Amino acid sequence: MSSTLLPVADARARLLRGVIPLGAETVALAEAFGRVLARDLPAMRTQPPEAVSAMDGYAVRAGDLKDARTELAIIGEIPAGHPFSGTLGSGQAARIFTGGVVPEGADTVIVQENVTVLDNQRILVNRPEPRGRNIRDAGLDFVAGQTVLKAGTLLDPGALCLAAASNHPALSVVRKPRVAVVATGDELLPPGSEPGPGQIIASNSYGIGAVASESGAEVIDLGIVSDREVELGNALDRAAECGCDILVTLGGASVGDHDLVRKVFVDRGMKLDFWKIAMRPGKPLMHGRYEAMRVLGLPGNPVSALVCGLLFLKPLVERLAGRPASEVRATALLETPLRANDGREDYMRGIARRDADGNLKARAFDVQDSSMISAFARSNVLLVRPPRAPAANVGDPVEVLVIKPGTI
Repeated sequence: MSSTLLPVADARARLLRGVIPLGAETVALAEAFGRVLARDLPAMRTQPPEAVSAMDGYAVRAGDLKDARTELAIIGEIPAGHPFSGTLGSGQAARIFTGGVVPEGADTVIVQENVTVLDNQRILVNRPEPRGRNIRDAGLDFVAGQTVLKAGTLLDPGALCLAAASNHPALSVVRKPRVAVVATGDELLPPGSEPGPGQIIASNSYGIGAVASESGAEVIDLGIVSDREVELGNALDRAAECGCDILVTLGGASVGDHDLVRKVFVDRGMKLDFWKIAMRPGKPLMHGRYEAMRVLGLPGNPVSALVCGLLFLKPLVERLAGRPASEVRATALLETPLRANDGREDYMRGIARRDADGNLKARAFDVQDSSMISAFARSNVLLVRPPRAPAANVGDPVEVLVIKPGTI
């Protein structure tokens, strides 16, 4: 394995090479929101199954409405779900409500606002309507056997409503990737603990778990393991035994004497794909395969882990889940100057906003230390600085990776 730092674009390409959506599973319609349809979905019925009224009014025969004001006899009432059993004859009308089946013999619906009710048995049509007005023909929406949703469709509220209307109580969807997350380090304690000397609260698992979950994964938290080879090896085996598609480790993948993850996993049979990326933050990032499971070793610094999670874990999960890539990038104008960059691609935490003219403006936080979770939490973009980028001045363009799309 070369010690040369791998460019970010090359690392992402290698990570996603050959990745295809996982197999299918069937879930109840009520559990399908946010999932991806695995197969084309045919309608199991015709919608509407018969011609129905689009308005509250009166079903009539258009041929009867030759005069400006026409008197008709009321022969019945047709609420939705209660079809009329008779036939509408000349000079007759039936009270009909939205969704009511248009009776045999009728070909038009006059809205109730254009009718004067003379008594319980007669109406006066004040404004004639042409044939077919205010009627939804059978199959207007879809017909039985028609493909209403294509495989690969993300099941949002509209798609779920269409699937339900098509009479599907369950759907075949792409299986959720199973992502195991394990934090490593003797210094880590779970939230709610009282840290002793040299100890800190483990936070990365929650942020990375959220990245995976939001991207379409089922997340399994394997907790915290110490910097011991046996425990690290056991974590690898537990993730494989529970059928995980991805194991994400947090910390322990760098070059220190206690950074044992890479060594232990390789010794256990993991095939190392790449290690060390030309990026800041997040240089000590590792990717490999252990049996059928992908292993992604993220840095221990919280911000480094989150940035790497967005750049590497998120697209990997989305690809396995069959989801469209959701990464959003834009060009903004700098509000503060930036100094020249070194040989690593830099992802600077910052804020972007629209000015009064609609121009996107961005500024980076003054302090970019990779341990500062507070700065990341306040950021809505990452300012992307290519390797060897020269110093930039106020007003210069800068690429931004949008991490909170609804804020700009």
